[in-house]
Amino acid sequence: MSDYVVRPITDAECRPTLNLLIRSLNGVPVTDESWALISGSWAADGRTGAFHGEEPIGIASSFGTELTVPGGAAVPMGAVDGVGVRADWTRRGVLTAMMDFQLRDFVERGYAVAGLHASEAVIYGRFGYGVATRSATYQVHHPARFREGVAAPGRTRLLSAEEAIETIPALYQRIGAHRAGMIARPEKWWPIQFDRSFTRDGGSWRLAVHSGPGGDDGFALFRNVPQNSYLDPDHGAALEVRDFHAASPEAEAGLWRFLLSVDLMEVVNVRGRPVDDPIGLLLDNPRRAATVRVDDELWLRLIDVRAALAARAYGSAEPVVLEVDDRMLPENRGRYRVGGTGVERTDADADLVLDVDTLAMLYLGAWQAGPLALAGRITGASAETLARVDALFGTGQPPWSGTHF
Repeated sequence: MSDYVVRPITDAECRPTLNLLIRSLNGVPVTDESWALISGSWAADGRTGAFHGEEPIGIASSFGTELTVPGGAAVPMGAVDGVGVRADWTRRGVLTAMMDFQLRDFVERGYAVAGLHASEAVIYGRFGYGVATRSATYQVHHPARFREGVAAPGRTRLLSAEEAIETIPALYQRIGAHRAGMIARPEKWWPIQFDRSFTRDGGSWRLAVHSGPGGDDGFALFRNVPQNSYLDPDHGAALEVRDFHAASPEAEAGLWRFLLSVDLMEVVNVRGRPVDDPIGLLLDNPRRAATVRVDDELWLRLIDVRAALAARAYGSAEPVVLEVDDRMLPENRGRYRVGGTGVERTDADADLVLDVDTLAMLYLGAWQAGPLALAGRITGASAETLARVDALFGTGQPPWSGTHF
């Protein structure tokens, strides 16, 4: 018999379980002041704990949102925003028990998918999560000048922290989820992930908003990081940028133009951008911009395989029959005929076999079937079948989430 239990947490257990999560990630527990700011966003609903007696030893936290899928539809998603096990209880099955409980809870809540950002890349595949989007880190060295003729109408202004907190949630909603992989940001997301930016790191973060002919249409959060030293007092600073969103290519170019115009900067570092960001093409010397990293971004898990597959659009190709295995949610096991006219369960012979984590990697169009087959993630497929899978699941634009949680 286990010496711990897994169950939903209570309101009284919110702060202790948040501190447990922070400590498991090598952070410092929240102060009374911080808790007063974020407590409304750390409610008990959606949070699963592991307890030894009354003492919390693990936490798996989530909130409900929506994921945009190819074709523009939105599906209900459980966003896993924190998983941790106390250091003296690791390697004892606590994580597996919590993830199993959480997945069953997601089924009951009617989520079609679940998503998370993984602190370690070797953990979540065994629970059915696969890398469904990737993001890039760009580094642009000065001098970096735009090409003549780059369309970037409009102007960019700076907002105070108070103005940013009040106005940016509505602007993000107005920009909209225009790319597969983007998620809705519910009200509880903002205090922890955005508002606190203006109080941590010494209050160094600032917010730039771009306005075009139709009004505000983009924003970027940034800060200056000194790089000078006693022996190198004239070394220019670095401009660090995150949470960069724009409603159009022109607004995106306008924000880039502003970021590259900030004085006394040696380099601009931008994390978490789409892998097809056009910044290099905008410059008269494209070598000033470099992609220095490409990272896994959103890890996706299909909770209801049929509902998730039916929600997205597909390209033009003959249908394929997928045989899906799902160790933790066996009700998803079976064969699915996927084609441009819809998705249905079937008893027909399978064209290929894959686990649910690999299906999640295909789902938003981030990966092609051939490399997945080469890696042993897809079996039983001919070259012609792999080509059909790519034609059906492929998208013209790489998926991207752009929201950390």
